[in-house]
Amino acid sequence: MAERPLRIAATADLHYGKHSRGTLHDAFAEISRSADILLLCGDLTDYGLPEEAEELVADIRAAVRIPVLAVMGNHDFESSQPENISKVLDGAGVNVLNGEAIEIGGVGFAGIAGFGGGFGRRMLNAWGEPLIKQFVQESISHAVRLEQALGKLQTEKRIVVLHYSPIRATLEGEDPEIYAFLGSSRLEEPINRFKVTAVFHGHAHNGILDGRTSTGIPVYNVSAPALRKTGKPYLLSVLKTVAVLSLTPRFSEVPPKSGGWKPL
Repeated sequence: MAERPLRIAATADLHYGKHSRGTLHDAFAEISRSADILLLCGDLTDYGLPEEAEELVADIRAAVRIPVLAVMGNHDFESSQPENISKVLDGAGVNVLNGEAIEIGGVGFAGIAGFGGGFGRRMLNAWGEPLIKQFVQESISHAVRLEQALGKLQTEKRIVVLHYSPIRATLEGEDPEIYAFLGSSRLEEPINRFKVTAVFHGHAHNGILDGRTSTGIPVYNVSAPALRKTGKPYLLSVLKTVAVLSLTPRFSEVPPKSGGWKPL
């Protein structure tokens, strides 16, 4: 088994609409030449419609030649059709993670959209009206499912894929009044406990690009609107010295989920 760095490309907040085909075709082609895997960290569509996902899938089919993992974002839930969006993506070989874990090239990936709730001492607690309690319970549920996904991974390297942020730091630049709707410290707890290698999230269009958890784990905000200031709508990150199974391009029209892929 050969060992070499694993090159991870990540982006989020693509907001594909019904006429967005071609928007990221060139970026996807560039990613396929420079990365080994692509992470899509939510808000793949604008209004959560399968027709919008079809536009994105057309660009993926045309330009992407590497494995793709994705999580949903809040926009992908807007029309109450996340299952249909997942089906469209799955048809193009995209693995949509919703509290699941998968191993690719000897690296473990755990993913879920995540949810809001706030950070640290300002985190919302389950107290008062039933709707507040439901909101907090949803936040807790996403953290628990992330923890369960991480628990399935036996790899040395573990990557977490989210839409919502697990830390406050990458939200700097957003209005503080909406921080509670952009992420939650509850997501940080399992990330620290399992000593994750790195975290990628989106959602913070105006946030900064990187931060660290309280234990020093790197967190990357890969929202495309935030990344455009770098000149590219994606981030390329390199994991050093990992055992890589076969990650040579093997996509035809539908990328297979065999070889280096190991669903858990």
